[in-house]
Amino acid sequence: MSNNLVPKLSRRGFCLCCVGVASIGVAGGWLSPREAYAEAHQLVHMIRDSAAKADITTHKLRGGVYALEGSGGNIAVFVGASGKVMIDAGITATRPKIAKALGALGAQPVTTLINTHWHFDHADGNEWVHDEGATIMAHANTKSRLLETQRVEDWDYTFPPSAPGAIPTETFSSDKQVVLEGCKLDLVCYEAAHTDSDIGVRFVDQNILHTGDTYWNGIYPFIDYSTGGSIDGKIAACEKSLKMADDKTIVIPGHGNPVSNKAELKAFHDMLVAVRDNVSTLKKKGMSVGEVVAAKPTKKFDAKWGQFVITPGLFTELVYEGV
Repeated sequence: MSNNLVPKLSRRGFCLCCVGVASIGVAGGWLSPREAYAEAHQLVHMIRDSAAKADITTHKLRGGVYALEGSGGNIAVFVGASGKVMIDAGITATRPKIAKALGALGAQPVTTLINTHWHFDHADGNEWVHDEGATIMAHANTKSRLLETQRVEDWDYTFPPSAPGAIPTETFSSDKQVVLEGCKLDLVCYEAAHTDSDIGVRFVDQNILHTGDTYWNGIYPFIDYSTGGSIDGKIAACEKSLKMADDKTIVIPGHGNPVSNKAELKAFHDMLVAVRDNVSTLKKKGMSVGEVVAAKPTKKFDAKWGQFVITPGLFTELVYEGV
């Protein structure tokens, strides 16, 4: 593999669904998303190895809510008087450091874990968190995905069914409100967006919203078409999140800096709309995916959004697939 195709795994980058490789560069040509990921063979094993070396950074938000950054997707934690509520579980290889970070927030056990979707970098730690005594809640489609073998074509990878302890036991498929450890939470079901299992979690009294992977802060996102994702659904999910937010809302994205806000979420939404429209216009003219990538329909946004592992070319290909 050429050096310019090796994914760079940083603290914010070593997660399965955000590891991308350059889609332009092989003899001046381009790679499809699947070909690009295939170039980085053994990717999942590499991520597991990298996760074991990851640092976990704790961000204090407000009202007993914290964000843990460094194990795949961004994790949120509410610390109640007698227990903790955890949003996403990260990658199992970071268990010792996640456990240490949780312990630093108090001796209370994690009593509930809520998955924002089924992907490896958000739900891989489900089993150990459950073994520590937590009940797992998630969208019904997350349970279905974790119960069965999943093939993600754009990663060229097949995931086996998860262990019984990793499977959510409390599921839902429409918006609902729950009170856990004294914390009022809105569980928000998005239409198929990043996957077909996406939810957001709104900490009502704290005015904090965890969007899962429907929002990536400052970086181009991945869209998993193999398990129901869509560019239009991703835009719709952002619109639903924006309606729940105000200028004081703290927004926790699935990836990127975990402390965000409504203005940054709106910028992400507007970028998605513009790129979708640009790519759709070119595709309707009969242009191939390679021709559309060469036309650089993301050029206006690349300086801000294209400096991470989902490159402008790869993001263009993903959008092309869905318009």
